[in-house]
Amino acid sequence: MRKIIQIGLLFFIISANSYAASLIGRLGIGASNQLTTGMDVISFKLQRNRSSAMGGVFGLDSSSEGMNYALGLKGYKYIYEEPQLNFYSSLAGYIFTYEDENNDTKQGYQVDGTFGAEFSFQGLESIGFSFEFGLGMHKYRETHFKTIGYNVIASAIHFYL
Repeated sequence: MRKIIQIGLLFFIISANSYAASLIGRLGIGASNQLTTGMDVISFKLQRNRSSAMGGVFGLDSSSEGMNYALGLKGYKYIYEEPQLNFYSSLAGYIFTYEDENNDTKQGYQVDGTFGAEFSFQGLESIGFSFEFGLGMHKYRETHFKTIGYNVIASAIHFYL
């Protein structure tokens, strides 16, 4: 009986490690809501190697009154790695347009320095959920320097191809 339990535990350990998904070279496409304007954007992320990844966002809001857009780039540096979780630091820069109180189109920017984690569930390794916290600065109506925290819904959800 003891041998069966030991073999069962060994099989469980080996099979649990085999579920770890390598995201190197895989493109993640999803959604994010990290812009201070509240504009929903399409997000992408490409893990270049075990220690870094690059990402970006694109958003568009068009109406008969005008068109607003958002563009951004983000660099990731991985700090700690587990089979279903990656802890990282990131630096992001965004430019966007918005309408002020007089309905004039203005341009703004946002810079975020964060720590965060991206995790997936066993069996769903192609879907990554993330959350982030850190410091940010933006020029949207006024210039602000503030602490930030993005929950799982606002930070990003990516599907890896």
